[in-house]
Amino acid sequence: MMVKIAALVGAILMLNACTQESTVSEASAADTEQAQTLRIAAAANLSDVLPKIIAGYKKDNNLPVQNIYDIDVTYASSGKLYAQIIAGAPYDIFLSANQEFPAKFADTSAQGVTFHEPFTYAQGQLALYSVTKPLAERSPTALTERLMSDTTAKITIANPKLAPYGASAKSYLQAQKIYNTLEQQKRLIQAENIGQAFQYVHTGNVDYGFVAQSQLTAINAKPEQFITLAPASYPAILQDGIVIGDSAMATDFSDYLLSTAGQQHFLQAGYLTAQ
Repeated sequence: MMVKIAALVGAILMLNACTQESTVSEASAADTEQAQTLRIAAAANLSDVLPKIIAGYKKDNNLPVQNIYDIDVTYASSGKLYAQIIAGAPYDIFLSANQEFPAKFADTSAQGVTFHEPFTYAQGQLALYSVTKPLAERSPTALTERLMSDTTAKITIANPKLAPYGASAKSYLQAQKIYNTLEQQKRLIQAENIGQAFQYVHTGNVDYGFVAQSQLTAINAKPEQFITLAPASYPAILQDGIVIGDSAMATDFSDYLLSTAGQQHFLQAGYLTAQ
């Protein structure tokens, strides 16, 4: 009887040891998987082009589609993402729609946080879009007259305080000397980010919208639905990124953004090449 009890105790101890070992192995695997996940905070205007760039990056580097080399992307306005990062959100790369937020992070980053110098990866283009009112005007003067004469029309721009495309749209309207008038007439509809601005106008909830050219390229918008504004008519939308931390994969991916292959994706998507 004592032999049977000893054998039973031994079996239980062996099972417990195996269970602990299995738990440790699974935890180690989970830690490895988490360490290999690249976390990107990306401006909302990149939601069309970035998935293609990620697919190209994985293909060119012979990486599996998922598993331990996964890439997680969070899209939002640049200002909102910046606030999250300052608050400690664990991103490896911040791809902003302007140069201001990455530079502010580099200047005010908490002591002990590792980061690389900001880099310019693309230049965005601003466009006026409408699905309800065909746009035949091509000159700034004619376009301004259209926006002012259509007194019942609503116009959307992204939040200028958070979204660089919204800031450029505001500057464009101010240069045309119509921004204050549109505000007084309560005809400006402010969206949280450029993605939301696009949805407002694309669904016909507003008549006109200042959006990213890349968004129109992605949907193959008809020529009469948009006008690509001259780059000289608004502040250049130079988009900067910054690598946060010491992830080798983050550095490698940022290099890919600036490579010939990465820049070709941006050109095809309606951006100008990084200067």
